[in-house]
Amino acid sequence: MITKRSDFLPLAKATITAEEFKAVEEVLKSGWLTTGAKVKEFEENMQQYLGVKKAIGLTSCTGGLHIALAALGIGPGDEVLVPTYTFVATAHVVEWVGATPIMVDSEKDTFNIDPVAIEKAITPKTKAIIPVHFAGHACDMGAIMQIAKKHKLYVIEDAAHAIGTEYGGQKIGNFGDVTVFSFYVTKTITTAEGGMAVTNNEELGKKLKRFGYFGVDKDAFNRYSEKGTWYYEVIEPGYKYNMDNIQGTMGVEQLKKVEAFIAKRRELAQHYSKLLKEVAGIIIPTEKSYTRHAYHLYPLLLNTDKVSRDEFIAKLKEYNIGTSVHFIPLHLHPFYQQKYNFQKGDFPTAEWLFEREVSLPMYPGMTLQDVEYVVNVIKEII
Repeated sequence: MITKRSDFLPLAKATITAEEFKAVEEVLKSGWLTTGAKVKEFEENMQQYLGVKKAIGLTSCTGGLHIALAALGIGPGDEVLVPTYTFVATAHVVEWVGATPIMVDSEKDTFNIDPVAIEKAITPKTKAIIPVHFAGHACDMGAIMQIAKKHKLYVIEDAAHAIGTEYGGQKIGNFGDVTVFSFYVTKTITTAEGGMAVTNNEELGKKLKRFGYFGVDKDAFNRYSEKGTWYYEVIEPGYKYNMDNIQGTMGVEQLKKVEAFIAKRRELAQHYSKLLKEVAGIIIPTEKSYTRHAYHLYPLLLNTDKVSRDEFIAKLKEYNIGTSVHFIPLHLHPFYQQKYNFQKGDFPTAEWLFEREVSLPMYPGMTLQDVEYVVNVIKEII
């Protein structure tokens, strides 16, 4: 019988240390809290880390996906291919610009959008693909970019899970027209909320910058600095997604630690996989040879003939272990079912994954002993 731990082991927990506290305090004392020098520093550091030409700090990954679609001129009458196995933000942004999200099924082993299914879903109205790098495992970007080139489609990568993920030895951020990252509190690095859009197209980068702040032709903070001028011009109808200086300074400090965070996540994932690979009724995550998996999540698949997922999650909770399920496929949500007449069974691989997936605790503050505790509880449940 396993002794129940006294403290709760959460699914995710941000690693915030003295460096972040000090940096945020300095920003608060400076009085400059909105978009400012720290955001610019974070953007420049991200450009260097990823090896991209332009990075734009934003309030969220969702905002980045939204302005990417808008900046690329996607709107009513257009279709955008998205995986059904994703969070609703990936498709909602398509709705926001008046285009139609076309759902695509997943690969069974990676959870990612299936390139074969992408090709089958393309019509004369298709304008873009939004691949999602689920859990930090890269999509097959070689295949996806080949399809995009063949059909003259834009590629907007939803890399909410994938800061530091690599495809073919190159960091995600260097493949599609635009790539968008999330710094939400559960992500590999965090600014509490926040996101960033990156591109290697400098003209598109300038456009993304404008779309992130009302279509204004200059940085907001420059208008109010001692070197600035009150005058500005609105070039196009943009939005309000500019990152603030508090988020920016947290990002600067967190980015310094990103490789250490990823290394720890990979160590924890390898320990999980080593201990779980022989457990009957469980499928451990795949890591294809073309990727460096960043392990934002550790997604386990259950044989639900042996144990129901609800019972499994409830038993883990009894032992003070937090879990979650990622994700409810988009076509199973009432809004998309009612609007597009989706039915259960339309995307069988995504449904098969959803019915079995459980995300286990995964964050840099965990120890190998924490992993062993989770695995021992799992073995007892199974």
